[in-house]
Amino acid sequence: MKRTTAKATTLTAFGAGLVLMLTACGGGDDGGASGSGELAGAELVVGSKEFTESILLAQITAAALENAGATVEDKTGISGSATVREALETGEVDMYWDYTGTGWVNILGNTTEDVPEDLYAAVVEGDAANDIAWLEPAPFENTYRIAVPTAFAEENGLTNMSDAAAYIQDNPDDGAVCAASEFINRDDGLPGLEEAYGFEFSSVVELDLNLIYTQIGEECSFGEVFSTDARIVSNELTVLEDDQEFFVEYQGAMTLRQETLDEYPAIAEILAPISEALTDETITELNGRIDNDGEQPRDVADEWLESEGLLG
Repeated sequence: MKRTTAKATTLTAFGAGLVLMLTACGGGDDGGASGSGELAGAELVVGSKEFTESILLAQITAAALENAGATVEDKTGISGSATVREALETGEVDMYWDYTGTGWVNILGNTTEDVPEDLYAAVVEGDAANDIAWLEPAPFENTYRIAVPTAFAEENGLTNMSDAAAYIQDNPDDGAVCAASEFINRDDGLPGLEEAYGFEFSSVVELDLNLIYTQIGEECSFGEVFSTDARIVSNELTVLEDDQEFFVEYQGAMTLRQETLDEYPAIAEILAPISEALTDETITELNGRIDNDGEQPRDVADEWLESEGLLG
């Protein structure tokens, strides 16, 4: 079966990306350090990827570091995992939140097969050679998944990816998937998923990540989603079970330059209780306040930290 790939480059997609970039700056200018605290005098640059959760985590981090006396420069909303990682390695940013699955496959160059039992420990050890430290991970996991409209899933008896593979082979006209560029090209994304389940989507519609949720059931029957994204619920989508356990664990953790951690070891102490409080339920709720309710990431970050008593 020949597959076509369509790239949607619409004004709407650009506008959504621009709004997200502007929203990422909700933390203000170059930080609001108090001038006192464990990090008094520190000048730190916090980065993030372009999607909501990454920006939110960066704003939570910035607020906590500023509360400890640091001056924080906001460089959130960098497009693509490879780009923000390069920014970390070159010193353009000092830190950003990443995921263990990304570390294992995309950064360290491993495959989705033979994943170690303690993935976090393996990533920490492997990335130490690059002078990059991973702080203790949060308990939430935000992994890739494929979703369909709930009504479509119920009508066609789709509960897992094996069901989806069989359905697409029998119904190629319904086999389109909406996905972002990064997922389309990552080994732990679309290519590996299709290989693991022995099928191909009949067509791929490339969209800005933030447009995918509303286009599942419109441009495509299937779509790439993140498991902690609240828009799964608000758009009445059903997440298909990864019954072959293809997707690697994507546990969230702060990554930072080892030299930054050596100079300011208090960063780990400050972020530890914050990271520990970020459960699946918590991060999904906070994501939803931004994506569904229209709140600013920095406002959500500040209010959550205050409500949890995490600003000391």
